[in-house]
Amino acid sequence: MSVANTEILQNLAYLLASILFILGLKGLTHPRTAVRGMQMGAAGMFVAVLATLLGAEILAWWWIFAGLAIGSAIGIAMAFLIPMTDVPQMVGLFNGFGGAASFLVAGSELTMGIARMSTVTGVEGAESAMPAVAVSLQALVAIGFSGAVGSATLFGSLLAAGKLHEISFKIGGKKYWLSNPVYLPGRHAITGIFVAGCVAVFAMVLRDPNTAAWYWILVCLAGVLGILVTIPIGGADMPVMIAYLNALSGAAACGTGFVINNNVLIIAGALVGASGFILTNIMCKAMNRSLANVMFATMGEAGTGGPTQDEVYAGKVKSTSAEEVAMLFDGARRVVIVPGYGMAVSQAQHAVRDLANLLESRGTEVEFAIHPVAGRMPGHMNVLLAEADVPYDKLKEMDEINPTLETVDVALVIGANDVVNPVARTDPSSPIAGMPIINVDKCRTVVVIKRSLSPGFAGIPNPLFAADNTLMLFNDGKKAFLELVSAVKES
Repeated sequence: MSVANTEILQNLAYLLASILFILGLKGLTHPRTAVRGMQMGAAGMFVAVLATLLGAEILAWWWIFAGLAIGSAIGIAMAFLIPMTDVPQMVGLFNGFGGAASFLVAGSELTMGIARMSTVTGVEGAESAMPAVAVSLQALVAIGFSGAVGSATLFGSLLAAGKLHEISFKIGGKKYWLSNPVYLPGRHAITGIFVAGCVAVFAMVLRDPNTAAWYWILVCLAGVLGILVTIPIGGADMPVMIAYLNALSGAAACGTGFVINNNVLIIAGALVGASGFILTNIMCKAMNRSLANVMFATMGEAGTGGPTQDEVYAGKVKSTSAEEVAMLFDGARRVVIVPGYGMAVSQAQHAVRDLANLLESRGTEVEFAIHPVAGRMPGHMNVLLAEADVPYDKLKEMDEINPTLETVDVALVIGANDVVNPVARTDPSSPIAGMPIINVDKCRTVVVIKRSLSPGFAGIPNPLFAADNTLMLFNDGKKAFLELVSAVKES
């Protein structure tokens, strides 16, 4: 087959792959079509990889098969060994691996270009016939972009995964949690210095394209910048950060597509980047905050000037037991369960499902109210409940269920805090003022399952816990639901 015909077939395959990517993304917009969307996206990637391999001049196929075997083994092991509660960490790692692939490919392209240039200029009389640089200006811009964004994505994602995994360490005998936001002294100035350093070194990459050292310096500076941007992010802001890092990984892949002149990589990277930025914007709106506020503000410290927990809770909090809650369920026609990160931490999704099924078997309508930023990644609660085989039509988005909450007999909140805090509506000076919340305080009775009255990430008390229609069930999430299931069966 001629080179021209091979190129035509390759481009047609890339077009098919791009269509599958777009249809796959469309399928991911709804739980009912998410599986089919994943399958179409995987099929598109298979077509793209196959077309690339058939159209390229592969020097050693054993490298391809070795990589395929190793990657497949790791992927299969992760699919079986990683619990669903650790999916946010895996998403963070995958974002990082995408960034790593981007800056390594870009770096290797620059290094090979310099090597080719050295080989040619070593031939007698070749100097006058060859250009003075190893790589074109357009390719250099793409290489620098992929290197900077890919490195920042890798190291930012590794830190984000560590935060999500609740990694702790000791310094001087004191225990620290990586999930807590870390505010370095003068952190904005330090971040600005590293941004300026990246820009300056990027310019040197363009100015001296025959020296690969500038590129790797840029990669190192961008990696530190990724850490600096991620380290002050607290666990509750991770849905935004994960979406943002996903967007950056797509942008880096798109830049790498320009580096190696691969159309399908440009399209796929652009799709991932654009969808990631759209999702980031959705997450920010759900918190009534801007991306800059999430990344550079100190929300975790903002709640220190408001009322104290003693002022909000003193003499008002009413504790309850599983048996008393079971009595509430006896006369309830409609129950809404509001899951939060506490459900993920205690791995209570299966116990939650069991209680919902038990109540439905007795004629009670049970629904789940899902806040967009509940958990540690976009769709975290949806993933956990889907893993527990909770029907998709039972999961209601915040905007859909809020108008009907006044008709709910019992709202059961598990581990959620800031996303149900009514001060978002009532206190303009609150750090979460204006943040859309699930209005469970309007339900007839609210039962909140928490281990303590500790505040959420915003660092402020929740008046819902002291409301007249609220009962507190102090317990671990999974244990509480197991006790509720037993109590309902005995009632």
